[in-house]
Amino acid sequence: MIIGIDLGTTNSAVAIWRDGKAELIPNSLGHVLTPSAVSWDADTKSLLVGLAARERQSTHPEDTITAFKRFMGSNRETRLGGKSYSAEELSALVLAQLKADAEAFLGEPVTEAVITVPAYFNDKQRKATRRAGELAGLKVERLLNEPTAAALAYGIHELSDESRFLVFDLGGGTFDVSVLEIFEGIIEVRASSGDNRLGGEDFNDILIEEFRRTAGQDIPDKDRGDPTLRERIRHAAERARRALSDSPSTTMSVTWKDKAYERQVTADDFEALSQSLINRLREPVLRSLRDSGIRSEDLSEIILVGGSTRMPIVRRAITRMFGRFPANAVNPDEAVALGAAVQAGLKSRDAALKEVVMTDVCPYSLGVGAGETTPDGRHLGITFSPVIERNTVIPASRVNYYSNSHASQRVVEIPIYQGESRNLDDNIHLGMVSVPIPSGPAGSVHIDVRFTYDINGLLEVDVTIPKTGETRQLVIADEDVRNDANFEKRREALARLKRHPRDDDANKTVLARANRCYEEALGDQRHWLGQQIGQFQAVLERQDPRDIEQARSELSATLDRFEGETWL
Repeated sequence: MIIGIDLGTTNSAVAIWRDGKAELIPNSLGHVLTPSAVSWDADTKSLLVGLAARERQSTHPEDTITAFKRFMGSNRETRLGGKSYSAEELSALVLAQLKADAEAFLGEPVTEAVITVPAYFNDKQRKATRRAGELAGLKVERLLNEPTAAALAYGIHELSDESRFLVFDLGGGTFDVSVLEIFEGIIEVRASSGDNRLGGEDFNDILIEEFRRTAGQDIPDKDRGDPTLRERIRHAAERARRALSDSPSTTMSVTWKDKAYERQVTADDFEALSQSLINRLREPVLRSLRDSGIRSEDLSEIILVGGSTRMPIVRRAITRMFGRFPANAVNPDEAVALGAAVQAGLKSRDAALKEVVMTDVCPYSLGVGAGETTPDGRHLGITFSPVIERNTVIPASRVNYYSNSHASQRVVEIPIYQGESRNLDDNIHLGMVSVPIPSGPAGSVHIDVRFTYDINGLLEVDVTIPKTGETRQLVIADEDVRNDANFEKRREALARLKRHPRDDDANKTVLARANRCYEEALGDQRHWLGQQIGQFQAVLERQDPRDIEQARSELSATLDRFEGETWL
């Protein structure tokens, strides 16, 4: 039995694909949303998970933790009941509760799950999420990007015409944007971007600071650092933010030591205070459109996901951004879990979904630390050199070429990174490959570095020294991925990708034809054909399958016009 799980910052949800549709599973309280909260109950000497835990946040703040998803993949720990918990261990408790609720509802054991993650989660955050699932007793069949899940819930998989969509996902703690395209039964993610430190909690912080600046000024100085007071203000801010979704004004009210402290907030005040956060929504949208090569006016729909998109100030910002109203066909709180259930149905090969094919993209660039030199040979230091660029459709295999930096080198050490910054320290270090090289002047020993990456986060790095044939490989994957029965099949699939596009039969054939035409032509025609061949070879070196297919089609059409269609 495979379930779909939306592991959220504020709330989590679980769903199942059955009888040809996705269905949300209620928890023991009958709710389809379970707060992502954990609390230590000293009376019962036990941990509470869900709504019972969240209700204790303002009364037992030092024993309760929420929003821990923001710390996935970090070393931050929280002490509850005398024990320290990492974010992945706390997430595992939530996942275990969802698993138990699903088993109670379905009446049978649940062993597998598709779990969603923000599209902009890095490798460490994704691995932490996968480990959380394993700790909860689940085999994680796939980590699915939240905007992709939302697109499935919206019903993009049921559409037949070519369409383009932008999914705008603003949750409690993270913000994602993805551009998707559907054509010929294929759903392809063209680009993803986002901000892992932007969500509803940040809008709450705006209200908290405003309350402290105004009504909170009357609270005695000695009480202002009290954790119980802090949580009461946070609770009031959350209620106020939700109220402003439906009303032009509301009152933040906090009772402390038998005295009420109040601050009225209008929707206009809130929008003005939140302008810096609203401005931060714009850059990920622009980046995703830029990376996808799709113009905003060519989008069929703007799909809103995440509870924070209910805020009118966010909806107005989106409307201004795109010059039109976004779609509201799905419940923003439930869409991701429903989409995860659709993906679970795909995994279980449900007959109703057998025609659906999905692709995704690499959210961050993957590359190496490489030395950089000036034209006159001066060494500038080690910088990040991407091999697989962000938003490359995966699975993918790319190769870059490097050389030795000085004559005395006998070993080259190649550090592997994930990120976008030119500065290595700002990126995520994934591993290191060392390979012996022969002696020779600087720049004389060529080094081929190939990255091959699949949709489950399995990365293979192959380093080859053509001069000696020496090869080293580094496989970067979680232990649970390595222990998966399909691990070797996945590696075999990656091995089939490890060909440079110039070696593909279709590309070799069109190049052979183009070179023959070049030899047969004279004068300006020969010069023009040489330019066409050079342009196609340049596209081959970029190693982007979509660009190569288009360029090959254009070159074939050019040759057809030159000499007539190919015959057999």
